[in-house]
Amino acid sequence: MNVAVVDIGSNTTRLLIASIDGPQVAELVRRTRVTRLGAGVDTAGRLRDDAIGRVLETLDAYRAEIQAHGCERAIAVMTSAVRDAANGSELAAVVGDRYGLEPHVLPGETEARLTFLGATGGIDRSDRTRTLVIDIGGGSTELVLGTGGEIEFRVSTQAGVVRQTERHLHDDPPSPAELERLAEDARGVLSASVPGELRGGVGRAIAVAGTATSLAAIAQRLEPYDAARVQGYVLSRAESERMLDELARMPLEQRRGVPGLHPDRAPTIVAGAVILLEAMSLFQLDQVEVSEHDILYGALSDIIIAAL
Repeated sequence: MNVAVVDIGSNTTRLLIASIDGPQVAELVRRTRVTRLGAGVDTAGRLRDDAIGRVLETLDAYRAEIQAHGCERAIAVMTSAVRDAANGSELAAVVGDRYGLEPHVLPGETEARLTFLGATGGIDRSDRTRTLVIDIGGGSTELVLGTGGEIEFRVSTQAGVVRQTERHLHDDPPSPAELERLAEDARGVLSASVPGELRGGVGRAIAVAGTATSLAAIAQRLEPYDAARVQGYVLSRAESERMLDELARMPLEQRRGVPGLHPDRAPTIVAGAVILLEAMSLFQLDQVEVSEHDILYGALSDIIIAAL
């Protein structure tokens, strides 16, 4: 049977169509569009009409693909922007009524759990390496610690690439003072969310979502983007610091032309790199492994496959 998962996030709206045959799962379609649903939510507390319009336009295109593949079940998971906005429930209703997508507005802890499930799905459950998953989104960053598939700690924080860009980056290119304020903000948010005794002893760190995959693509100058080369790429702290320094010195239009970086991610990649580095510093990490498997796969496993 074919199934579909749509992830309506604060920065992107993504689609996964997969074929399920017993324990076998085959990816058929994967799409990403930068829709910036979370634009303005941090200050106004509501989803803007133009942002909703971008999401609905994207869902029009995704609906056609879902129908073309004869999906027997289709769900939508909605994260930070929708759960934080006063009118988020209105969008969730439209997603269900107009597009026939089973809507799931995820609490932060559920988002973190599904992200961990997706990122670690390919790891043998007998592997006792303590694993951290870092998911930097548009409105929030999820941090999840676990071993052998069992979660010991999870938290969803108010640090995200859209949120922190809007708060701090106003010059083009951003000034050193703006970058320092952003780093201080992210550092404070992440530090306040993770008890000190949990920050050491991480044997494996996996970073998912657009910031990490973009940095992996930039590091390899991937034109066009190649998911197979991004999956499993080891991103060092030193390499991340170098790319942040280079990206932060560029005006926005120059960043749009960086090989490996999708032009629509150029406005938020600087904030994303800062947040990733602050997370690495918090957990004393020298490197992270980048993964294409994230909440889309977690939702597929937990919400769809578990119900079969």
